[in-house]
Parts: sequence; C-alpha cells; structure tokens
Amino acid sequence: MAINLIKPLSFLHFKATESEQLIKDGGGLFVRIRPMANGGGVSFRLGYRFEGKLKWADFKAKTLPDAREERDAFKALLKTGVDPKLEKNLEIARKKQQQLEELEAFAKLKARMTVNDLFCLWCDTDLIYRKDKLEVIRMFNKDVLIDMGDLFVEDVKKGHVSLIINKLKQRGVIHLARNILKLIRQMFRFAVTSDFIEFDPTASLSITKTTTAPTERDRYLTELEIRALARQLPDAGLMKSTECAVWIALSTMCRIGELSKAKFSDIDLENKIWGIPKENSKNKSAHTIYLSDFALEQFKILISLANNSTWLFLNRDSTSHVCEKSITKQIDGRQNTQILSNRSKNNQALVLSGGKWTPHDLRRSGATLLGDLGHDSDVIDRSLNHKEENKMKRTYQRQKLETQKKEAWHALGERLQLLTNTGASNVILMHSSDRV
Repeated sequence: MAINLIKPLSFLHFKATESEQLIKDGGGLFVRIRPMANGGGVSFRLGYRFEGKLKWADFKAKTLPDAREERDAFKALLKTGVDPKLEKNLEIARKKQQQLEELEAFAKLKARMTVNDLFCLWCDTDLIYRKDKLEVIRMFNKDVLIDMGDLFVEDVKKGHVSLIINKLKQRGVIHLARNILKLIRQMFRFAVTSDFIEFDPTASLSITKTTTAPTERDRYLTELEIRALARQLPDAGLMKSTECAVWIALSTMCRIGELSKAKFSDIDLENKIWGIPKENSKNKSAHTIYLSDFALEQFKILISLANNSTWLFLNRDSTSHVCEKSITKQIDGRQNTQILSNRSKNNQALVLSGGKWTPHDLRRSGATLLGDLGHDSDVIDRSLNHKEENKMKRTYQRQKLETQKKEAWHALGERLQLLTNTGASNVILMHSSDRV
C-alpha cells in the first residue's frame, strides 16, 4: 500500500485518500492518516533509533498536543539508554504476570482448608468405620473445634494445640487430654499424608510429657466385693436394665460396648447363646458366648422390660441403642467419694472397698475368677475374644475350644450365683484376703 509522506506541520486541511498519509510534525513525530478503505482514522507515530536501528512507536494520544508531550517523554527516557517501546512491552508483560500471580494466590486462598474442613474430611474417610466415631465427634466439638476450628490448617502451630491440652489439664481431665492429643495427631498426620500440609504441628509434642504416661489398669473385684456389690446394687437407684448389664458383663466377660449395641435377635434363649456380630466386636471377630443360667436370667429380665424393641438397651429417643458410655457414666455417678449437696443421694451407693471400678473391670474380674477356678489361660483368652498375639500360634493353631469355653462360662455363672446369694452366709471365699 502506498504511503504519502507530507511535510507541512498542520494536518487539519488534509483528508483521507486512497493511500495512507504520514505528516511530519518534527522531532520524529508523524501524524498518520489511514486510507479511506480503512476508515480514514488519525493516529500518531514516532520514528526513532535505538542501538543503531530504526524503530517505530505508536502513540495512544488523541490530539497533536498530547502526542507531542508523549514524544518528549519518550525521547527523554530514550536518552537514559532505555528503549521506551521495549520497556512498555515489558511493563505489559509484568502486569500480566502480576495478574496471573494474584489470580493464583486468590485461588489458593479460596481453596485453603480450615481445621473444621479437615475434621469433616477426616471423619468421612479415616473415621468412617471406627466404632467410636460419634464419641470422637463429640469430643472435638466440645474441646477442640471451638478454639481451633476456624484456623487454616497450614496456620496451626504447636502452641494452638498446647493451649487446648493445657485447658483440659486445668480441668483435671488428664487422661482425656492424652486421648484428645492422640486424636489431633492422627488428624494432622492424615493431613500430611493427603498433602494438605507439609508438616504435622503436633510432631514435637510428646504425649507422655505433655499429658501423662499410659496406665495399665489392674483393678478387679474380689469375691468379697462381688458379695458387697450384690447387696448394694438394688439400692443404688440404677435402672433395672443397668443392674442386668453389671451382672451380664461380669458373667460373660463381654465388653460393655458390645453389650450396649446388642439386639434381642442376637440372643438365642432356647440354646442359651449370645452371638456378638463382628461389627459390634472390638477386634472385628464374631464371638459366641454360651450363657450360664446366671447370665441367662439377666437376659430374661431385659426381655421382660422390653416393649417390642430391637435393642436390649434402648436410647431415650427410642431410635437406636444407648451410647456406649451410658452404662459407664451411670456406674461412675454412684462412686463419688465426696458428698456433694447438689448430687443424687445415691452418689456413693456403689463405692467398694477396693476403690473405684468400671464396667471394664468386671470383664477382668470374671477372667480372674475363672483363673482362680482353675481354668486354662488359653480358654480364658478365647472366652474374652482376645486376638492371639503369637503369630505362629494364630496361624497354625485354629482350634476354637468351644467345649472348654462353654464349661468355663457355666463354672463362672455357678460361682457368681453363690456369691450373689445375699441370704447365704456359708460361702467359702477362694482368697484368704477376702475371708471375713
């Protein structure tokens, strides 16, 4: 396309033609009049040399005075050794890169996960099959998320966790503090494994030093205490179903959580069998308990109390079984060693001479009684539904010892029948320390 180079300083009297026109204004500035075919628009260009090469720069000015100011600023920058056109392109590139970085930062900010978000995800993945999931949720809602839930996961420091644990220690619930610290650590290790964060903020917190060393309970009820329990239990103000739970736990050596979730359909009264399904068992192994007459009597009482319910122990809403902690809390509430005016008059009704006891101690008590009665430790372990720790024995010794277990449970029931007969005064206790 032909270009007409026109020298006059004014372009006001020139009109668009078929060819592009460049009108020289001075100092390298040109007025550019596009051809009629392209609309005949007016713009401004500057011709300049940089490093010996002729270059052109298009200006955005709309008027000639503005174009002249832009030319002077352009040439001033050129004198400093900077190519203004190149610098302009670089500035555009820098702004574009800045915008991209800001968009990326915004996307990251939008995607940042809070501790609340992490906990929900952890619950829906790692905790989905845990039997204590509801209890973990309760503990976190009460003692963790209230202080830390709104924090972004990557912003959580060791101090945030320490603050929560110290609050629990100040309340005097040291073992709860230990359990919550272990759970918080499990959650943050899940976050590291899932690549949400690089480092676990609890990694340098020693569970033992921060809370307390684990304790191995050895509490069991002696025969003398079992006799005392039989006298005290009827006046303790417990629900009748809870009284039955005490004697079932002692006579079957079951876990209290397994009993809490038991259904009537699990009980075969005719064959005297309680079948614990694997989903209710702690070690995920189904367990069959052969009921002694003593244990069977307790189940019959529970059935007589039922109103066509599915569960042996129905919750308050009649929608499911009771909380696994319910029976434990009831028993714990009857063992307050200090008299509190605002508590139930039965708050010391189940205090025994050997100190505080729990439903799980009943399981240990039953196993101890069986040992005293001369039953083999392997039979007792199988009756407790313990997993064999020795891998070789677990792999090659597959015998179930059903007959021996049945004999053990019946022997335990007969012994408990004697001990709980409050009218009998001539029962010979097996331990000299129990004799009165």
